[in-house]
Amino acid sequence: MVVSELYNNVFTGPGERAALNRLFNTFFKMPLYMAQHQKAAGKPPTLAEISEQFRFAVPGQADVMLRIMESDPRMPRFLARDAATGEITSVNVETILAHPRFGKALERTIAGWEGRPAPAFRTTTYDGQPFASEALAGKAYLVYFWFTGCPPCVRTSPLLAELDEAYAAKGFRIVGLNADRVLELPYSDGDRAAYAKKHGWTFTLAHMTAEAQETYGAVSVFPTMFFVDAKGTVVRHFVNFQEKAVLEEAVKAALQ
Repeated sequence: MVVSELYNNVFTGPGERAALNRLFNTFFKMPLYMAQHQKAAGKPPTLAEISEQFRFAVPGQADVMLRIMESDPRMPRFLARDAATGEITSVNVETILAHPRFGKALERTIAGWEGRPAPAFRTTTYDGQPFASEALAGKAYLVYFWFTGCPPCVRTSPLLAELDEAYAAKGFRIVGLNADRVLELPYSDGDRAAYAKKHGWTFTLAHMTAEAQETYGAVSVFPTMFFVDAKGTVVRHFVNFQEKAVLEEAVKAALQ
């Protein structure tokens, strides 16, 4: 059965279309995520981490997605897995970089951010006010890309509140760019406000635009973090959850 036949003639309801779109988008984001994780952590992600990142709620779903990926001729052969556990044992980043579909996107997300000028961006805050990165000139800051239903973001959220409380007085700023609208996720302004209140966020909260997403390397894995110093230079770039000690070290590097 051709996928287009399923999409056009079988699964035609809005909910079915949304589910298919999510699976399709996830399928082609997974190689990028695995390569980014390998590059950042020095090891492949676990099945649990893949499930967390892509909100796979059904037990075994990550394994099934990987099996489909391994059998799809469009996919480069970039990973090896343990036959008994299904866990990924290695990810060949160079193979993904060499692939015509994934190479350019991956190169933008993993290569050379630290030491480069932070891209400018314009957006609107939750209350509809315009916000531009020019307001951060001369300050050390974090640009934090996240979405409301992201499990690694939930783990990161209280850490950001603690860092904001500890370092705001020293001039450090945090801007949270929420991706719900671009990702077409079913969260309202009320949901986002409740999330911020629950986690004690008092820093700047705004909407990620498609332009900001593209400018920062086509961010596709959440959370993604760019720590910037007062000169406007990216000093640390992280993908996925990081422990507090790692984030605090990045704040200090930005403030130096």
